[in-house]
Amino acid sequence: MASAKTLEVPPLAATRRLKELMAGHFHELDQAARTKSRPVAWVTSVGPAELLLSLGFLVYYPENHGAMLGASRMATEVIPRANALGYSPEICSYLTSDVGAYLAGQTPLKRAYNIEAPPRPDALVFNTNQCRDVKDWFRFYSQEWGVPLLGVHTHRVIGPVEKHHLDDIAAQFRGLIPALEEIGGRKFDLDRLREILGLSAECSRLWRAVLETAATGPAPWTFFDQTIHMAPAVVLRGRPEANDYYRLLLAELKERRDQGLAAVPGERHRFYWEGMPIWGKLRSLADLFASLGSAVVASTYCNSWIFDAFDPDEPFESMARAYTELFIVRDEAYKEAYIKDHIERFAIDGLIFHDARTCPNNSNNRYGMPRRLSQETGVAALVINGDLNDLRCLSEEQTRTNLEAFVEQLDEAAQT
Repeated sequence: MASAKTLEVPPLAATRRLKELMAGHFHELDQAARTKSRPVAWVTSVGPAELLLSLGFLVYYPENHGAMLGASRMATEVIPRANALGYSPEICSYLTSDVGAYLAGQTPLKRAYNIEAPPRPDALVFNTNQCRDVKDWFRFYSQEWGVPLLGVHTHRVIGPVEKHHLDDIAAQFRGLIPALEEIGGRKFDLDRLREILGLSAECSRLWRAVLETAATGPAPWTFFDQTIHMAPAVVLRGRPEANDYYRLLLAELKERRDQGLAAVPGERHRFYWEGMPIWGKLRSLADLFASLGSAVVASTYCNSWIFDAFDPDEPFESMARAYTELFIVRDEAYKEAYIKDHIERFAIDGLIFHDARTCPNNSNNRYGMPRRLSQETGVAALVINGDLNDLRCLSEEQTRTNLEAFVEQLDEAAQT
């Protein structure tokens, strides 16, 4: 895809602040792990981070490290290390990338921040609302280092979220507290949890507002930018610096939108991306879409860190709802209604479904959804075969050919 013509757009000024935030995040974790000045917990990206923060833990997200391995293209090199240990090439390539990197003694943190390795945890805390792989992933490190493994098991393929779902998850959250108090050496403070939930709720509101600047055309930024700038919503929610960052970014994007500055000059088509990013090809895909006058303006993936339900007045119940309302755990009817809503709100005229080879839980094209949505909305759909991290699963030439033909069809349809 490297031959796609790059259309120059001024970079977002907020990116400099983003880099500072992420450097501070990783250096804080590194120092805490080396000096034992604060307990460190690994947590899955849509796991109970707020509870851990309220108990004094610093939180580290291995999925973020997995994305860095993919974006740096280290993943494809280290995945075979995990495969040799018995982890199938068919399971989550975040898992196999991360375990493989550990076995190889490699990390993108070294080049980016001069950090030798991810922080050793005092606790490993998962939530299966993404998939079962996160539990198996964390279990590897629990066995390797003798670190306590704790977790929450979420209901899946849910239609309406009902009281019995919430009661179960809230009870599981409460059940984590005694072990975390013992590991971290601090008693649970309900007021502190409420304070952090308030910060996370504000982060979600700001992140939603930031994403929705692309709802009107031309879009001031695209999915490929959003996957980078979502980092504070993932790893720093519950902390005031994340909210400060999104206020800065929101002001810049509103200014771009008001000036009519387009992320894709000459924007002709507006796409929705369903599924995981292809981390090692973000730049080349962004250039390819831009060269075709097509802006990917909305996605399921980036919306996954909008938690509208957080409510400091009902901390456990609202955490249970927020972490159970997620798109990934819902049934087909809910998912289709969700995408239809975004088609309308973002004026979408093309759907891109990424069939990620090792991520069936985030690949929603496999049971007829693209065809159903196209029939019901009149919006054309294209399936791209690839993977989040394992670039051996992606044919660049086939992807280019399919996307060029798809855009040509949309152009022809627009002329008739």
